Amino acid sequence: MTDPAIQRWAVQLEYDGRGLVGWQRQASGLSVQALLEEAAFRLAGGRTVPSITAGRTDSGVHALAQVAHLDFPADARFSSYSVREGLSYHLKPHAVVVLNAAPVSLDWSARFSATWRSYRYRILNRRTRPALAECHVWHVKSPLDVQRMQEAANMLLGLHDFTSFRAVACQANSPIRTLDQLDITREGDEVVVFAKARSFLHHQVRNMVGTLKKVGTGAWEPERVAHALAARDRSAAGPTAPPDGLYLNGVGYEPDPFGNMAE
Repeated sequence: MTDPAIQRWAVQLEYDGRGLVGWQRQASGLSVQALLEEAAFRLAGGRTVPSITAGRTDSGVHALAQVAHLDFPADARFSSYSVREGLSYHLKPHAVVVLNAAPVSLDWSARFSATWRSYRYRILNRRTRPALAECHVWHVKSPLDVQRMQEAANMLLGLHDFTSFRAVACQANSPIRTLDQLDITREGDEVVVFAKARSFLHHQVRNMVGTLKKVGTGAWEPERVAHALAARDRSAAGPTAPPDGLYLNGVGYEPDPFGNMAE
């Protein structure tokens, strides 16, 4: 596919979701998409540059390695360095930066070329509230049993109808998804939930975390998660975990336009 009018660039982004309405441009409030496109507009000398993302993040959700593509005018003279540094400069003073930039073909899509997406959810599991990590973790005071949480998480692995774990307003055509990884680990006072799949439903990760938290505190037996999944009813699963602790961890491509990078 060719279009003499444009050149496409893949960019990898890191951002703090505090104070943002999420990825998608909204009628009011700052979005990552609006900030990125405004930075690209300036870099392109006042010409409109549209973007497509690998996955929309909600208000308050963070990203360690979000991916988007930008269609710049074909006559703009860029290098990977100038795109990365130029966009990051124009994104100031907002907590959004471009980690990597790479030219890609016009048939490459940040969304449709992705082979997997991964999320990380941080739970601060201690009595004392967070000071440094406020708005970046979910603070859960009650002790969490990670082994019980992992036992429950294993029941969600594989191909399933995840109706019980998607938002009521989810617009996906099908609730069927294949969950490749759902690992629960403890790192000192933090319990970290890592999820990986080709794609996720709206609020799927946050709904799974909210459900697993109930298992971790002892409010639910692990087997109840399997029953919730089988019910195919949102009310059968646990609550939606807050956005604060959720991070888009990475997006995979084959080949990776940014080179060999850790997941």
